[in-house]
Amino acid sequence: MYVVLVGGGAIGAQVARRLRNEGHEFLMIEKSKSRAQYLQELFGADAVLHGDGCEVRVMAEAGIGRADVVAAITGDDEDNLVVCQMAKRRFNVKRTIARVIDPRHEELFRRLGVDVVISSTTIIYNLIEQEIETGEVLPIGALQGGGLEVAEAEITNRSPACGKAVGSLYFADGTAIVAVVREGRHMVATPDLVLRPGDVVVAIGPSTTSGHLHAQVAAPVGTAEVG
Repeated sequence: MYVVLVGGGAIGAQVARRLRNEGHEFLMIEKSKSRAQYLQELFGADAVLHGDGCEVRVMAEAGIGRADVVAAITGDDEDNLVVCQMAKRRFNVKRTIARVIDPRHEELFRRLGVDVVISSTTIIYNLIEQEIETGEVLPIGALQGGGLEVAEAEITNRSPACGKAVGSLYFADGTAIVAVVREGRHMVATPDLVLRPGDVVVAIGPSTTSGHLHAQVAAPVGTAEVG
């Protein structure tokens, strides 16, 4: 897989390190000359291109047309949107990923065709809002450009869902429990499966999934009711 990273900050460098460790081909585009030189020392001259990732000439030089994924992860929302738009429309890149600093821009990015939009601000705020305790509910992934969420929740003897069958749990937003991990074994979440303390419930649904899991499945009794 060939990945083009636009933005060589701390996040870009960490992603590049992971890609290198996994054996993927990548190229990082960095606007700052001094930063690009530093990154070239870390990853090699062939893995880092100095230039403005918003410019068509630089994109072409990076071979963005053959990229499987383009990730725009600069600290500037406008630049990230331009990169993704150009990658999609001019170079026909199949999958684009954008980092968003201002969460108010998330919907705009999605409407304009960015495949995956990631806002660390939104993720952190949601965790605070839900008052999630460590190990209780954990969003573990986003699908369909962030429109779907995969989350897991651990059942305790104080959870409202403890002792109840999966089929008795109702989620108004369409969240569905798809699997249960019990004593290290994965199980299909059949309707008659009764949840026990220590079970880890895996669910998929809209962006509100982790919140509903917290309120209806994992939260201590007395703080929420099962629908």
